[in-house]
Amino acid sequence: MAGSSHHISTQLRWALFTTLCVAGVFNAMDRPIIAILKPNMMADFGWTDTDFGDLAAVTQFSAAFAFLFTGWLVDRLGVHRSMQLGASAWSLAAMAHGWAVTTAQVVAARVGLGVTEAVQTPLTIKTVATLFEPDRRSLAFGFATLLAGAGTIAMPFVIPALALAVGWRGALMVGGIGGFISLAAWMFLARGLSQLRQSTIEATDEHPAGDSGSYGNILTNRQTWGIVVAKALSDMTWWFINFWLADYYRKEFSLTTLDLAVPLAIAFAGSGFGALLAGWVSTRLLEKGWSVNRVRKTVMLVSALVVAPLPLVMGLDSYWPVAIMIGVVMAGHQGFSLSIFSTITDVVPNAKVARVTAFGAFMGNMGGVAISLVAGRVLDAGLGFVPLFVFAASSYLLALAWFHLFIPVIRRNEGALAVAD
Repeated sequence: MAGSSHHISTQLRWALFTTLCVAGVFNAMDRPIIAILKPNMMADFGWTDTDFGDLAAVTQFSAAFAFLFTGWLVDRLGVHRSMQLGASAWSLAAMAHGWAVTTAQVVAARVGLGVTEAVQTPLTIKTVATLFEPDRRSLAFGFATLLAGAGTIAMPFVIPALALAVGWRGALMVGGIGGFISLAAWMFLARGLSQLRQSTIEATDEHPAGDSGSYGNILTNRQTWGIVVAKALSDMTWWFINFWLADYYRKEFSLTTLDLAVPLAIAFAGSGFGALLAGWVSTRLLEKGWSVNRVRKTVMLVSALVVAPLPLVMGLDSYWPVAIMIGVVMAGHQGFSLSIFSTITDVVPNAKVARVTAFGAFMGNMGGVAISLVAGRVLDAGLGFVPLFVFAASSYLLALAWFHLFIPVIRRNEGALAVAD
């Protein structure tokens, strides 16, 4: 129970993890806010689609390089101190949007938020590896994604009302305020838990001697490259849908900002429930005796095949079937992504989990940078969404092929099995 330095109950593990996930929802609020309120921002600043794509790319570019530092930071500080620092920093950065009145100031706020948000992903994976036993980590990832999806589903309903009440700047500030509230809840729950304060870089019984926290031996590891390139290829589609789906509905079906709520909610409901289903199935198959290799790659293959029909949306003349199909695609993405993150906790010693996760997130964000730059220019060139959807449909099969080439067999590393008591 809280206040004990010797044991963390199952209920407290889930309460801590839920609090972290809620903080992550507030952390990520800026993305749907900017996607949904894109016309408001473009009108205020006179931006084109290329300008908007460049803004998205700048945010992700800053986050991508920040990941190279935040992974080391989380491994160095441990879960608790990383939560304190990360939640405080990204909440302040979100609130800074409230004072942005020029394009340069918006860019500065976006860069600040991109850099500070980069703590969230390695912190989440590190927390799962710290709190949960190996066979239940997929379920934890699925729960985290479901909660994030629920937050995203709520956004199309909440954001227009926020925009009417406080404008797009005020809507972004709400995310910062929510982050501080989540941090206060975490501090209450984590009081006295010394396990969460441990720096795993310094915990010599969890990793080979000589791990100073550098990326050197991580970057020379074949498994690392199998994971991070697969992450980059698959995340291109995720970022493309996140930043451009609302725009697609506007251009193809003339939907207003208020009209977007339900179709976007359907898409992100698919994301959340797809993750929970993939996590539950993965855990059940592991409990039934399937090998880790068979479970991870089977879920990845099914997920990739689910995404493959994506270009068929171009032949649909109503946004309702499009919304359902996009929801299925989002479910496929989350099943694939969950398997990559689970593989990290399978094969990487706990002392290195945050750094490998962060490097994967760096590569995923660089994929997002690339697709943001390309998408804006493809659309401004009048080529439409077809080439973008075709690439998205094939990206997961390419990612799986690469992953299998570099990691023919997934085997659990003994250093990845440690769990906080």
